[in-house]
Amino acid sequence: MKVIQLHKNERELIRRAIKQDREAQHVLFELHSPKMLSVCRYYVKDIQQAEEVMLNGFFKVFKYLEKFKAEGSFEGWIRRIMVRESISFLRSKKMVEFPSEDMSNYDGNSEYSNTELEVEDIQRLIDSLPEGYKMVFIMYAIEGYKHGEIAELLKISESTSKSQLFKARKVLQQKVNKLNNTSNGTN
Repeated sequence: MKVIQLHKNERELIRRAIKQDREAQHVLFELHSPKMLSVCRYYVKDIQQAEEVMLNGFFKVFKYLEKFKAEGSFEGWIRRIMVRESISFLRSKKMVEFPSEDMSNYDGNSEYSNTELEVEDIQRLIDSLPEGYKMVFIMYAIEGYKHGEIAELLKISESTSKSQLFKARKVLQQKVNKLNNTSNGTN
């Protein structure tokens, strides 16, 4: 595979991909699929299902490529498609519930203990969260969405988004504390 100056040639690849140039589509896929699989994997536990979600997402990327306006990064545009595709997948499998609870008094503060966890450990902890908690946590803490954006994407209220994040953080903190206690020999 040729070395490509990404920023200079990405526009040309996009232009060619819009014209159904399979080689350009393949290069764009190869450039972005590793990160996009990670995005899908944040939401979908099973790697084969995450790959399926990613492939469906890339199908939409190429189907709607002419709608990319180059006003932001191409990677960010693809990432939003992957997040939406992951959400749609989880909804279609009826894996997501958002118990409603008023969190208008939630101040956003939370205590975190310091521990040395590997990336795989952190992913397992996040995967163990109930889907609603997990989805909001990932969108807020990892993807950087605001509660208003999360609410709109997930069709929930902002207070539900805040509540789910609060609960996710609380559950994760309990799990980290339990790991700390176990690794420190107190359990």
